[in-house]
Amino acid sequence: MPDSKKQEKELRENLKEFYERKSWLKDENRSEAVQKRKSNGFRTARENIADICDKDSFLEIGSLIVAAQRSRNDIETLIRETPADGLICGIGNINSDHFGMEDSKCNVLSYDYTVMAGTQGAFNHKKTDRILQMASSNKRPVIFFLEGGGGRPGDVDFDLISIGGLDIKTFVSYAGLSGLQPRVAIVSGYCFAGNAALAGCSDVIIATENSAIGMGGPAMIEGGGLGVFHPKEIGPSTIQYKNGVIDILVKDESEAVLKAKQYLSYFQGDLKNWKCGPQEKLRELIPEDRRYAYDIYKIIRLLADEDSFLELRAGFAQNMVIGFVRIEGKAFGLIANSTRVLGGAIDSDASDKAARFMQLCNSFGIPMLSLCDAPGFMVGPKCEETAMVRHSSRLFITGASLKVPLFTVVLRKAYGLGAMAMAGGGLHESFFTISWPTGEFGAMGLEGAVKLGYKKQLEALNDPAERQKLNDDLVKKAYSKGKAIQAASFLEFDEVIDPKDTRLWLANGLLAIPKENYWNGTKQAIDSW
Repeated sequence: MPDSKKQEKELRENLKEFYERKSWLKDENRSEAVQKRKSNGFRTARENIADICDKDSFLEIGSLIVAAQRSRNDIETLIRETPADGLICGIGNINSDHFGMEDSKCNVLSYDYTVMAGTQGAFNHKKTDRILQMASSNKRPVIFFLEGGGGRPGDVDFDLISIGGLDIKTFVSYAGLSGLQPRVAIVSGYCFAGNAALAGCSDVIIATENSAIGMGGPAMIEGGGLGVFHPKEIGPSTIQYKNGVIDILVKDESEAVLKAKQYLSYFQGDLKNWKCGPQEKLRELIPEDRRYAYDIYKIIRLLADEDSFLELRAGFAQNMVIGFVRIEGKAFGLIANSTRVLGGAIDSDASDKAARFMQLCNSFGIPMLSLCDAPGFMVGPKCEETAMVRHSSRLFITGASLKVPLFTVVLRKAYGLGAMAMAGGGLHESFFTISWPTGEFGAMGLEGAVKLGYKKQLEALNDPAERQKLNDDLVKKAYSKGKAIQAASFLEFDEVIDPKDTRLWLANGLLAIPKENYWNGTKQAIDSW
């Protein structure tokens, strides 16, 4: 019989070696690297993972790899200085504690900036490919902390079998998950080259104010003869938020984690407990003078469950508001016109912003709510320089491909092609289109219709006062014909409602459609833009 005491002794020695090796992964045993990180105002990768994952739920994968530099460094040095090869990844629960979600498993990855500036090493890539393979199988969300400097040229162990690493699977593997499961990129600090490419492939980018995101870092830019720049000058958050690269801009990593959890929650299920504000106040939020702009955010926040609104790409195309809300605990994707920018007219950027968001909701079976106050698409020579014809058409093409139900609520203006686009291509393309009494409908804006249709009559009046009076009378007459309560009699839309009943309509409208009727998990890749 084998000696059981000997087996016990050998097992204990193996465990001792194992725990000694694992100790080099802990922040407390890497004081110099961690202190440098802290002195620059950042958290460590392991702190971020501990924050985003529910307590004791993270299972780390591939923790014992080191940089592919055995031919230039001894293994003890690599264990000490390149733990996990600068990439921490695994599977954990997110939101089972915070939101009480039952289906909370997620794939979590984080580059570790304390290891060679978060660069992508050879084994680092191999590990990324492995966890992404698991993600492809488990169909769970992917959270990726992407701070880092891109590819690492110093991994000499692979020099004999690779020239440029152009055959690696990481980027196509991550991109291939588009539409299969939600993918969230979180960026703090510098994110360049390969790290930035992964961010750009993500469904949503959450970035801190101190972030800089660019397809090439300072060394690559200088090497290409394009000048010398400080990393902070390359894609700073002020630029990337305004141009739409960053979806959610936050103060720091702690807030980034909170927003990531909230974002994920919309894909993880319904909330049983919810509250909403007094819906009668919705009656007061559209100005009595139809020419006045108003704050669409007040309407969104009052209409939705309390604290459930999460806006995306708020710095970009501000005439179009997109984001997630909940109605009676159920998630909706929201698109809305903001009259405070371009009067709510839809330009090229707004078209792209809304169309891409519609793709996102459609891919994951999230029903949509459109709050329409659209005077139409933007027109004019300057507008056409932005390829308006092509960009605006994205709304019609995407609307025509929607499988999820779209519920359209006309708040005020519903004119021409712009209003049709907000309703999925036409007012009868939505599951239902309802209007508040403030709604007004027509083939084009009333003022423009009067100027075009009565041009000769108006020009025939020499007295400016008489001309203005005729114009006002004609506009008033056109409004009387196109106002909601009158337009409803032609059944171009479904019903006029009291604003306070909007939630009732939305909640019951969604209950009227079995989810299996519109979503079966079919993959639809989501545009990166």
